[in-house]
Amino acid sequence: MSAEFDKAVALQAAGGDAFAGHTSPAYANMVGPFGGITAAQALNAVLQHPQRLGEPVSLTVNFCAALSDGPFTVTARPARTNRSTQHWVIEMTQDGATVLTGTAFTATRRDTWSTGEHSLPAVPAPADVPLPAARGRVEWINRYEMRFVDGGFPAAWDGSVGATSRTQLWLRDNPPRPLDFASLAALSDVFFPRIWRRRATLVPIGTVSMTVYFHADAAQLAATGTGYLLGQAQAQAFRNGYFDQTAQLWNEAGELLATTHQVVYYKE
Repeated sequence: MSAEFDKAVALQAAGGDAFAGHTSPAYANMVGPFGGITAAQALNAVLQHPQRLGEPVSLTVNFCAALSDGPFTVTARPARTNRSTQHWVIEMTQDGATVLTGTAFTATRRDTWSTGEHSLPAVPAPADVPLPAARGRVEWINRYEMRFVDGGFPAAWDGSVGATSRTQLWLRDNPPRPLDFASLAALSDVFFPRIWRRRATLVPIGTVSMTVYFHADAAQLAATGTGYLLGQAQAQAFRNGYFDQTAQLWNEAGELLATTHQVVYYKE
């Protein structure tokens, strides 16, 4: 198992609905920690809560400010519990200030008619896609194995404008770790900002809000194990300082495990 990931998302009960955590240097980003690990920490407060009902179906996190290195508190409160569903309100604070707000929806899943409409793209197998030669520019990238099928980082940051912002890559934790809801939430944020892909310019950016929809249950995640996921991400529009990007994550068996959508601030 990935000791760094499990250490990063570890929380200690702090009374009532509160949990105490600490940022991890292993997931450091340019400013504060990698947003995916912060989202996973927020979700883990729900997962560890003794009143939790069912499994995660959706998670939304709003990044109010970058975390500083050090301790934080995350509160997960069950706002409404029905017979098979539960709605959660989440808040992360540090030094008395709110740094993240969020919501989650959990449910007891039932066996029903099921199908998928977003199929796994035809891409080479993970073993046929080479790893990048260089280490990541920031530390958190080294916590993931990324094999870019298409749409990797620009070869040169020369401001050239591409035809599309799409990226496809095989990915998993590094070292490989059995998939669970917390790690899937973090993996949903590994896609570098689409504006960098489209313009090959390192403009300042910051994710404002991210939602993850979990289409898989715990059994499907356990069956996926330490295997690769295929991630595909693309933006819809860049306008007036904000853009959105959507992504899908399939396992090697072709099952769509999660979809995610986020809105990102950028500065010229």
